[in-house]
Amino acid sequence: MSTLIGLLSVSDRAKAGVYEDRGIPALRTWLKKTLSSPWRDDARVVADDYATITQTLREMIDDASCQLVLTTGGTGPDPRDVTPEATLAVADRELIGFGEQMRRTNLKYVPTAILSRQTAAVRGRALIINLPGQPKAIAETLDGIFSAVPYCLDLIGSPGMQTDSTVLAAFRPKSAGG
Repeated sequence: MSTLIGLLSVSDRAKAGVYEDRGIPALRTWLKKTLSSPWRDDARVVADDYATITQTLREMIDDASCQLVLTTGGTGPDPRDVTPEATLAVADRELIGFGEQMRRTNLKYVPTAILSRQTAAVRGRALIINLPGQPKAIAETLDGIFSAVPYCLDLIGSPGMQTDSTVLAAFRPKSAGG
C-alpha cells in the first residue's frame, strides 16, 4: 500500500499566478530521492488565508486520507503568514520538537531561522509538518527532521514508510523492531 502525502504550498503570489510555485516541485524531488516505499501525492496551491488553509488541511486529511501533509510557506512573522495557526486549529496535538529541530537545522544556514514559526502536529492518524517556502530551505529542513517521520507515522497508526538508508536513515528504536 502506498502512502498518500499531501503537498500544500501556501503562497498568495503562486496562487495568483504571479510566479510559478517552486515548493511542490522541491518536495517531490526530495521525496523521490529519499523514500524507498511506495507513495503518491495530493498537491495543492492555496493563498495565505487562514480559512482556506484550515479547510484544505481538513480536506487533505479527512476526505483524501493523506497520512502525511507537508506544507511550504507562510511560517514567518509577516502578518499574512498564518500556516502555523491554521495547522494548530485543525490539530489534535502539536509536536513541538519538530519546530525546535527545524529552527536548529536552519540556523546552520541563516541567522534569520529564529524568525520561523514552523511546527508540526497530528490530526487523527496524519502528521502535518510546516516547512519553509524556498526550495533550498525545504531540502535542508527535511534533511534535518525526516529521520523521525516514519516512526512518528508508525506511532499514530499510519501505514509504514521506508527511506533509502543510503540517502537518509529513518530511526526506529530497537524496541519497535527498528
